[in-house]
Amino acid sequence: MPTITFLPIQKKVEAQIGESILDVALSNGVQIQHACGGFCACTTCHCEVIEGNQNLTAADENEVERLEVLDLRTANSRLACQTKVKGDVSVRIVNLD
Repeated sequence: MPTITFLPIQKKVEAQIGESILDVALSNGVQIQHACGGFCACTTCHCEVIEGNQNLTAADENEVERLEVLDLRTANSRLACQTKVKGDVSVRIVNLD
């Protein structure tokens, strides 16, 4: 079973393959903002992949368009609501609640 490590809070949790980072976070008490409810209509669930980028689904056109407007965007920025897990990853939560 894949694991996600959430930084900076140093919380490591198990995930099901195909589950979004946002869903895993919320079901394990990790607070990530998600103003649109996880429908890729905002950027509040912005996270940065620190390790394991190859263990995530690729960003689709919708997600890429949303990420392009972020001032704090990095090469490893993703939206937690759109990013599905395929293996172990570490992510830094950008907008902590």
